[in-house]
Amino acid sequence: MENTKDLAFDTFCKLLLHIFISQTEHTSRAERKRRDSFGMFDGYDSCSEDTSSSSSSEESEEEVAPLPSSLPIIKNNGQVYTYPDGKSGMATCEMCGMVGVRDAFYSKTKRFCSVSCSRSYSSNSKKASILARLQGKPPTKKAKVLQKQPLVAKLAAYAQYQATLQNQAKTKAAVPVEGFSWGNYINSNSFTAAPVTCFKHAPMGTRWGDISEGVRVEVPNTDCSLPTKVFWIAGIVKLAGYNALLRYEGFENDSSLDFWCNVCGSDIHPVGWCATSGKPLVPPRTIQHKYTNWKAFLVKRLTGAKTLPPDFSQKVSESMQYPFKTSMRVEVVDKTHLCRTRVAVVESVIGGRLRLVYEESEDKTDDFWCHMYSPLIHHIGWSRSIGHRFKRSDITKKQDGHFDAPPHLFMKVKEVDAAGEWFKEGMKLEAIDPLNLSAICVATIRKVLADGYLMIGIDGSEAADGSDWFCYHATSPSIFPVGFCEINMIELTPPRGYAKLPFKWFDYLRETDSIAAPVKLFNKEVPNHGFHVGMKLEAVDLMEPRLVCVATVTRIIHRLLRIHFDGWEDEYDQWVDCESPDLYPVGWCQLTGYQLQPPAPQSSRDSQSSSSKQKKKAKSQQYKGHKKMTPLQLKEELLDGEEYSFLQGASDQESNGSASYYIKQEP
Repeated sequence: MENTKDLAFDTFCKLLLHIFISQTEHTSRAERKRRDSFGMFDGYDSCSEDTSSSSSSEESEEEVAPLPSSLPIIKNNGQVYTYPDGKSGMATCEMCGMVGVRDAFYSKTKRFCSVSCSRSYSSNSKKASILARLQGKPPTKKAKVLQKQPLVAKLAAYAQYQATLQNQAKTKAAVPVEGFSWGNYINSNSFTAAPVTCFKHAPMGTRWGDISEGVRVEVPNTDCSLPTKVFWIAGIVKLAGYNALLRYEGFENDSSLDFWCNVCGSDIHPVGWCATSGKPLVPPRTIQHKYTNWKAFLVKRLTGAKTLPPDFSQKVSESMQYPFKTSMRVEVVDKTHLCRTRVAVVESVIGGRLRLVYEESEDKTDDFWCHMYSPLIHHIGWSRSIGHRFKRSDITKKQDGHFDAPPHLFMKVKEVDAAGEWFKEGMKLEAIDPLNLSAICVATIRKVLADGYLMIGIDGSEAADGSDWFCYHATSPSIFPVGFCEINMIELTPPRGYAKLPFKWFDYLRETDSIAAPVKLFNKEVPNHGFHVGMKLEAVDLMEPRLVCVATVTRIIHRLLRIHFDGWEDEYDQWVDCESPDLYPVGWCQLTGYQLQPPAPQSSRDSQSSSSKQKKKAKSQQYKGHKKMTPLQLKEELLDGEEYSFLQGASDQESNGSASYYIKQEP
């Protein structure tokens, strides 16, 4: 296999026999006696625990230094806390305002009490959260409200951390990071996650191969008291996107020390890496007594097993190289007027996602987030070439250091033949509303552009000047022929103010003296995408595109996915194509360093729900922020069989394969 290799007995033994040979000359005589050619410490229990460093501290982003021994001890309810004299050694969190022991604070500067506060401070959500609190408003969607903790609680947490260091607790992380954990979320609810192969645009999406349960890897051994970082072999018990639940070899059915780790992380290696890198393999202390000959045990367990390819880390690194660079100029949709584009400059690139700052923004706050493969961005000159509206910049010449992104970097669309029967102005269709992605609406083609592009408007809610028209390509998976929603049992949003309900296409076409766009002009391809209802993933909230959130696939209509944001009401759901570059595997945020928005707590959901019910239903002109509109509760009624006949559509459980799911139009 490309991404896994069979461990032949001879090859494996050869690798094991070379472990630590390169370091033998630098090892003391006493230590040499404790090692064999397999690279294990047979007598490692004799090492003093007091001099050992916690392996879990290596997992945290900043190691906490111990407090001076001269500090007084406070005893309370049988627990021991270390507390500094006076106010020396105290710190105040710049995010949540909590006061606590300085040495227990996060980062070298000790400005924040936790990782969550540090990340929240650096994100744009800080400004919104502070402003909302000043105005007495409830937290905005997916904005995490951090609760202040009393000083005693923080001291208790730090004392527990110190105790953990001394007792070598059998956990991977001695101090759990505040915030969301995919591993705990999946374990506690028995969730499944969409496999990495579902996301071709994501790192390793096309190179994942057959990495699966049972694959063996070498990982840091956190169940030992040695002063140096050592490793042991573990097997994948469960996969969830990039994340794998691992179990050390020798634990059999014992899951007490199972832990989650990102397969693409820097601490996971193929079996044999320790041998070639001169790293020691040491069995976990908990099971050290189970076998006297660990070498024979591993040879028996690993012969014929699979591991990662030797160049796996190199492949990961290559798949995370992105062609877009900062200071590149592009054309992107104007979020205030969807009908036109503007020039923007790439400000930053994270995991293939671009933060674009509109060129006229002097303070660089007028920005827009999208993926580099998004259909919303184009090369400079694209708008003029197809006849799309374009807002000319007041800046007459490029700023120093800015340069146009090469056209070949952008996602290519399919070539279409518009010479024969083609879309025409005034034709009716169904389309996902870009201002309310939970709705598929009655729509009209307002203008036919070059190269297969169409300007589309939502019936009943269009601006007089066409400023809310939006551009879709003829092959876009976001436009559908008349009757698509009906046959697939999706609620179709009728034109605003249309009184003749329930809505019937046949009546509406007759009343408006219009025709439906021919079915054969729409994209009917359905890839074998691999998604299933209930799968977890990380998804962009396209109404606030800087946010990547914990999400679930709740419906599948051929290639169309209904994405639900965990912890939020269904009105925030979004229809997204299965190949959308705004969907990512579980663990993508951790891998790329992007901030993941966890499921909303109950208090935030209640506040958001009560607030949204009091607001007037209206459509926003911004390509940002949710429309405060609840879906119309229309009674589903099949169209008259004498006027239309339908082909059977796919159920919600059907995830793959093409099918005829459009209206069969009678002559």
